[in-house]
Amino acid sequence: MRPQPTADTRSTVETVQTVETVFRMESPRVIAAAARVVRDVGIAEELAQDALVAALEQWPRDGIPDNPGAWLTATARRRAVDLVRRRENYARKLAEIGRDLADAAPPPEPADPEDIDDDLLRLVFTTCHPVLSAEARCALTLRLLGGLTTAEIARSYLVPEPTVAQRVVRAKRTLARRNVAFEVPYGPDREARLGSVLDVIYLIFNEGYAATEGDDLLRPALCEDALRLARQLTGLMPEESEAHGLAALLEFQASRMAARTGPDGTPVLLRDQNRARWNRLLIARGITALTRATTTGGPLGPYALQAAIAACHAHAPSYDDTDWARIATLYAMLAARAPSPVVELNRAVAVSMAEGPGPALEIVDGLVAVPALRDYHLLPSVRGDLLLRLGRTTEARAEFARAAALTRNARERELLLGRAEGR
Repeated sequence: MRPQPTADTRSTVETVQTVETVFRMESPRVIAAAARVVRDVGIAEELAQDALVAALEQWPRDGIPDNPGAWLTATARRRAVDLVRRRENYARKLAEIGRDLADAAPPPEPADPEDIDDDLLRLVFTTCHPVLSAEARCALTLRLLGGLTTAEIARSYLVPEPTVAQRVVRAKRTLARRNVAFEVPYGPDREARLGSVLDVIYLIFNEGYAATEGDDLLRPALCEDALRLARQLTGLMPEESEAHGLAALLEFQASRMAARTGPDGTPVLLRDQNRARWNRLLIARGITALTRATTTGGPLGPYALQAAIAACHAHAPSYDDTDWARIATLYAMLAARAPSPVVELNRAVAVSMAEGPGPALEIVDGLVAVPALRDYHLLPSVRGDLLLRLGRTTEARAEFARAAALTRNARERELLLGRAEGR
């Protein structure tokens, strides 16, 4: 007979689980705070891990602090400052024997170490520096700021995990080797990084809105961070249409979060959501941001177009009353501006509502052989829905089962398995 865990053992296990949960939520701020001191994102990530180890050692013994996120940040920053001081002492000793180590001297400790939100924005712009490839920028920022695992990033980009791991390691080395400043740049430098910054903020929000892995569909803290960063960007770059477009899109998407899951955490599909639970304040903010995006001049960019699509849903009193024809047209415009198989899959859903499941299935069948969508669970999910509407029940259930096997999110898997079983 196996021994039963004692109260102390259960308490320790619960505390460790709390540490891991808090660190997952707070790691972007912890890394950003440390990076502001040491000016090296790779070292900052190591210092954040040191803070995690300290929490795992101390919290089970001393209890969970009142503000665990601040505890982790303060611990990482303190170790960062100690590291800087050790470097300074080392440089000073070598200088005494005539060595020229001007380049080795670290920057001074920040005057305002509590400026956490600005630190997050600095971290985004730093990891989106043009010395990195576009793929490396997104992978590194999602790893550091989004707190995503290598597996989660790989699934977001539909690429192998080793590829993502290599990108992250090389990106950190490149930033350190090129001595990239930890800052929000100005003028042309800021504009040059804007596209990558927008992309990673969007991907961070998406991971919070529909978690790649885990037991919960939503990770609200990621959505909140992404939304705050998007709003900050509109203040930094008020003439940039796409900054307002991204902010509008995230406002509209965030407005639905309360209705996306049931009381037990089960996902609720868009057509079944109680629209009375949609946040009208966020919708109003989205409309304002979209208006600004459309009045800055020039054609609408991909984020503004996606925001226009989200606005159609926000304005519709019900799923069936949605202007699906306009949404299909907007998706066609989006496919012309930023072609991708995922956009085509979304266009197929709109076409299915505007013209029927038959024409939409033709679009989806054309995507089945696309390598990037081979392990993308939403492809068989959408195909299953179209087959079900066409009365091809057996084929539809097989597609739902395949989608359930592909997803790593427990809540989505339950939903898809239920549809595969005809529930």
